[in-house]
Amino acid sequence: MDKETLLRQWETLGISNDFVFCKVMEDETLLAELIHLILPDLEFTDLAIVAQKSEKDGLDTHGVRFDIFVKDQKGRVIEIEMQLLNTGNLPLRMRFYGSMIDTQMLEPNESYSKLKESYIIMICPFDPFNQGRHFYSFTSRCDQDRELQLDDKATKIVLNAVGTMDDVNGRLLAFLDYVAGKPSDDEYIQKLDEAVKKARANKEWRLEYMTQRMRDLEHEEIGADKEQRNRIEIMLRDGKSAEAIADFCKYPLSLVKEVEKSMLVVS
Repeated sequence: MDKETLLRQWETLGISNDFVFCKVMEDETLLAELIHLILPDLEFTDLAIVAQKSEKDGLDTHGVRFDIFVKDQKGRVIEIEMQLLNTGNLPLRMRFYGSMIDTQMLEPNESYSKLKESYIIMICPFDPFNQGRHFYSFTSRCDQDRELQLDDKATKIVLNAVGTMDDVNGRLLAFLDYVAGKPSDDEYIQKLDEAVKKARANKEWRLEYMTQRMRDLEHEEIGADKEQRNRIEIMLRDGKSAEAIADFCKYPLSLVKEVEKSMLVVS
């Protein structure tokens, strides 16, 4: 993807793009109002915001980059993600995010009783559970007695911007409609839309986005190339000729022969 294409892409980005969402939600007022819409019963007076916070336990462990990581005055954690793509592993992603939140919440040798409430919120422009709900909330319960709560202070919420049920209040629905690309005259949505336009006009953020996208695309290309080479090696070891592999996989013959040559050098 060239620079001009990235520039055109930048000019069309909306709140559903995680980069733009993170920049807009650096505004504590806008973020606080969004949290009130999603968690109306949660009372807080102060928020410590970390946009795109990265966490990793060690050099050889899987890390995570949170979109919006928030702590309130009571130490409760609210983590919000704009999940654009349906990768099919949303529940497992939420499980991993929860474990990373818990790990960083306790100091060494602190009692588990010091763990505070945590809320993981995924905002999706798709329905991962295909039930038509706008709002899915999950807490731990006993399978044998659904009234018995585990009370582990962990809540996971999935917001579906394309829901069909009448299951959320009008203001939250207006936000979800906005995520889905629908205009609204709601006052909060108007403020969000103005913030999105200002974000796109920010030259520093535009450069940051383009640099990040180019790096991501390079990593994707490297990953794809590695996958192709691994597949070619397997087929060569199975005794298939370079010509047959190139014809079957639609790879350039020069690439297959390059892999074949590298295998001969190694052996």
